[in-house]
Amino acid sequence: MTFKNISFDVKHMPPLDKDFVSVAAFNRAYVKKAEKPFAIAIERENGQRVVFPTKIIGDGAHDAADNFYADRLVKLLLWAIGGFRITVYGDEKIATYIKKVYSSSGERAFDSEFMSGVYERDFEVLSCSYADKPETNETAAAQSRSLTGCRIGFDAGGSDRKVSAVIDGNAVYSEETIWHPKVTSDPEYHYNEVVTALKMAASKMPRVDAIGISSAGIYVNNRTMVASLFRAVPKDDFERVVKTIYIDAVKEIGDVPFVVANDGDVSAMAGAMSLNDTQILGIAMGTSLAVGYINKDGAVTGRLNELAFAPVDGQDNGAVDEWSGDKGCGVKHMSQDAVALLAPKAGIQLPEGATPAEKLSFVQNLPDEQTTDIFKSIGCYLGHALALYRSVYDCRHVLLLGRVMSGVGGNTIKETAELVLRDDYPEIKDLQLHLPDEKSRRVGQSVAAAALPKL
Repeated sequence: MTFKNISFDVKHMPPLDKDFVSVAAFNRAYVKKAEKPFAIAIERENGQRVVFPTKIIGDGAHDAADNFYADRLVKLLLWAIGGFRITVYGDEKIATYIKKVYSSSGERAFDSEFMSGVYERDFEVLSCSYADKPETNETAAAQSRSLTGCRIGFDAGGSDRKVSAVIDGNAVYSEETIWHPKVTSDPEYHYNEVVTALKMAASKMPRVDAIGISSAGIYVNNRTMVASLFRAVPKDDFERVVKTIYIDAVKEIGDVPFVVANDGDVSAMAGAMSLNDTQILGIAMGTSLAVGYINKDGAVTGRLNELAFAPVDGQDNGAVDEWSGDKGCGVKHMSQDAVALLAPKAGIQLPEGATPAEKLSFVQNLPDEQTTDIFKSIGCYLGHALALYRSVYDCRHVLLLGRVMSGVGGNTIKETAELVLRDDYPEIKDLQLHLPDEKSRRVGQSVAAAALPKL
């Protein structure tokens, strides 16, 4: 295969998507051809910075390849790590291109504006010489994972909220309550629901030593920056109540250590507790593509981990993500959307007017021989995507979750991804893929959340 004047081969292609261009395979071939030192740094809150050193060709004859490589790398770093400032080290020409593309009028305007909102800072792209490249400066919120003391764990889901009172690792009380956060505009409803749950758990213990909260969305310094849970809340009320909803709710319990984390990170932590290991990437394929990460120290890093928007496919005619307007994003390759896009190519007529979840269920209930190529295609996407993710995540385990991974199709996805990694990326030998079993499920999300604060 030749793409952007770079030649590379892959042994495994999605059977229902022969035009797929693996960004991971392209990157590997591109870097082998490159010699000029180059780096991208991304800066986020509290002076945290991740520096990605690499190389570019930069000979004037490969501008299209240079620009594609740099653009896709910046976008991967933005959505995996998060940040409001990009610094390009080593090439003024590429820096100018990135600055244009990620401007308010550029092709990646969505990305730059989104990051501005998350970090409440103007998004900017800077250029420096390679000699001025700094070191990575990234801290992580360490978790004891021992669950010692009297702890509260709260899990805010889209359809139910769960809370647990945990004493020295034993859940002495757990409650699951139906609620309706996504369709309720009154922020006081959300606040009262959270406080009610925390107070109920507190009443079951002699004291409260710490509180851990798992919630869908993006959180910076325990503040709610973006969260679909509260999408019905008007902007002014969001700023007034929701932005500090968990900070204020914890104050009603007392002056205790607390941590708010994305639910994907907490899922990864639950996996770490079950596997009794670290360096875990949790990937949930459902309505979207949700990701969490636990580093080698067993800590949540504070990275965005929003890989739904990270590009895995470079083809010019790839599926377009409706929100960002970009092509090749992971959400269109590893979610319910992927099943809906691939089903017609497999000769399956989906029910008209069905939701993505209903389309997934319809496909999963068909005979295996009709659906095998769908799940093999998703597994192929996953294998190539994992090779890409590995470039920015130091992980040894991948926990595969979500409704797309259920049933026989989930096994096909996992097995195909393992084949891709084995044959196309033999340099990645230590990456282990896991499907959740009873051992993994025994650590509930709310109980795992209780382990977030370190005493």
